[in-house]
Amino acid sequence: MLIAIAISLLMILICVMSTYGAYKQHAAWIIPFFCYQIFDFALNTLVAITVLVYPNSIQEYLRQLPPNFPYRDDIMSVNPTCLVLIILLFIGIILAFKGYLISCVWSCYRYINSRNSSDVLVYVTSNDTTVGVMSPQVLLPPYDDANAVTGTTKEPPPPYVSA
Repeated sequence: MLIAIAISLLMILICVMSTYGAYKQHAAWIIPFFCYQIFDFALNTLVAITVLVYPNSIQEYLRQLPPNFPYRDDIMSVNPTCLVLIILLFIGIILAFKGYLISCVWSCYRYINSRNSSDVLVYVTSNDTTVGVMSPQVLLPPYDDANAVTGTTKEPPPPYVSA
């Protein structure tokens, strides 16, 4: 019982950290919750693989349930193959939903990271004015400034003649 309480308190702490990190836009606070989601997804995937590889384990589990368990006899009367397919469908739906939630948390993490990163590229022009642009692309100086730096001048292209 003490271990269950400790795990529950840890889960509450991880969820509060994630909420605080999203609210204050600290990406590092979201990582523990993301790791928990990946771990939970992996465990549920192992459950699905176990059901797929050992389909008789479901019948054994049902036999171990107490006799007063609701719908125990009804579930035991279902064809074992159909029961495996129903359980795999149910686990598949749960895994798809968990995958969606993982992608939501990852998108939040990437958004906060990109918002907090400094993608400011700066170059100094010949008249000593500094220009900054918020873009991850390479910022090239204007054509006239490039010629002033290299010391060469190029002639403009010939005028266009309409046909």
